[in-house]
Amino acid sequence: MQLLTTALTGWRWPAFALAASALMLAAAHVFEIIGNLAPCPLCLRQREVYWALIAMTLTGLTWWRFVPKRRFLVALNVLIGLVFVVGVIVAAYHAGVEWGIFPPPSGCSTGPAVDPFAIGNLDQVFELPACNDAPFYILGLSMAGWNGVVSAVLAAISFAAAAITFRSYRSA
Repeated sequence: MQLLTTALTGWRWPAFALAASALMLAAAHVFEIIGNLAPCPLCLRQREVYWALIAMTLTGLTWWRFVPKRRFLVALNVLIGLVFVVGVIVAAYHAGVEWGIFPPPSGCSTGPAVDPFAIGNLDQVFELPACNDAPFYILGLSMAGWNGVVSAVLAAISFAAAAITFRSYRSA
């Protein structure tokens, strides 16, 4: 129990959450580049959550370096947990679109899209994958579903880290 408490207090949990976010982004890019699985707009939206978490956590850890107060770490861990909850919501919505529970948002259907980074020739197009077509399922869950599971676990750990940090602050 002491090892778990030590792992979830101080800078350790925010640093682990930062590393987990970077790992999730790296895995997404590996699937994209090596697996040749182009991301749909909802896939990209899920990645934005991790990018936001990385920026927020780096800022928080930098700020904490100058103002090392436990209350700040409690707030940072709660914010990290809330960002992971947003990740759960986005992933659940995407999985719901894949299962046909929710309608896909506009711009999420298969077809050509204009490349916004094309220089000179605005007629260049690329094929967008549809948001409702999961490329594969593992144990009944698509990549969006697994992203939701990972985000939910990380959110729960973040809230536990906030609670443990708060309790250690109260007893100190």
